[in-house]
Amino acid sequence: MTAPAKADRLFARKLDLSGAVDMTHGSGGKAMAQLVRELFAAAFANPLLDQGNDQAAFDVPGGRMVMTTDGFVVSPLFFPGGDIGSLAVHGTVNDIAMAGAVPLHLTAAFILEEGFPLADLKRLVDSMAAAARDAGVAIVSGDTKVVERGKGDGVFITTTGIGMVPPGIAPSGDRARPGDAILVSGTMGDHGVAIMSTRDNLGFDTAILSDSAALHGLVAAMVAEVPDLHVLRDPTRGGLATTLNEIAHQSGVGMRLSEAAIPLRAEVAAACELLGLDPLYAANEGKLIAICADADADRLLTVMRAHPLGRDAARIGAVVEDSHRFVQMETRFGGRRIVDWLTGEQLPRIC
Repeated sequence: MTAPAKADRLFARKLDLSGAVDMTHGSGGKAMAQLVRELFAAAFANPLLDQGNDQAAFDVPGGRMVMTTDGFVVSPLFFPGGDIGSLAVHGTVNDIAMAGAVPLHLTAAFILEEGFPLADLKRLVDSMAAAARDAGVAIVSGDTKVVERGKGDGVFITTTGIGMVPPGIAPSGDRARPGDAILVSGTMGDHGVAIMSTRDNLGFDTAILSDSAALHGLVAAMVAEVPDLHVLRDPTRGGLATTLNEIAHQSGVGMRLSEAAIPLRAEVAAACELLGLDPLYAANEGKLIAICADADADRLLTVMRAHPLGRDAARIGAVVEDSHRFVQMETRFGGRRIVDWLTGEQLPRIC
């Protein structure tokens, strides 16, 4: 959400308040970061919000808790490997898990459009319930609203999640340090390509399923082995590239990546090439980025690869000193290029 106070290249120009909201403001890229920083974070500023993570961590009698909220507007509602119901549970649980926390309870609010088939609604609700049971969390409260036909898009879901942080665990986006190792838990871009495969105007054949999954079990194994994990983040909207830029910006560091080390399914690479897209910006819903001390990287990789959701884990780069906070990548051909924030909207309504 917020960022270090010193001036930087991302927010050199102020938000133009004479304009209007457009789709780029929900992309996870530069436009969204600026909207969040200059409108929401500025208006709601407080020490918990200013942590700048996807959840807020705070002390309570008897321990430390985290809280997060999320909205889901994915189109289509049903996609290969999941649907908006299971996605809502997984996305919320994962935001809790990225604080190293154990998820406890969820709430859910539904915006339903008049005319939406009740059979489809039951299918989504049943999927959401199954995902919650599998994740070991309960949906303990909620709300339902209905809007007139044509004034919604079937179903929108908003969730809130709470969790407990084990003692001594404190990953945060501002803790990346020069010399740290950058790891990912598996192949990038699977969710984005699964969504693309169902869009009429982007139709193509693919065997790729969404990677939507709850990551708290993987995270629990990771923090048990390496309690001093510096950063955990799930690269959803904007993909790997934008998420690493967010962390670099938050921590005031640079990053150096190896293109050859980034795990990518051949089908994802082929689909992105066909559509003229960069897979580094494609969304993920069941993968994470972990940044840790270099000395801990090999042990952490071993633990990740032993878990079903981390079998394709890889070390993809390192954190470096860089006052410009650039994310750079060594290409397969030996060159180097800047991996910038997502600009514009690669694919709307992805989560």
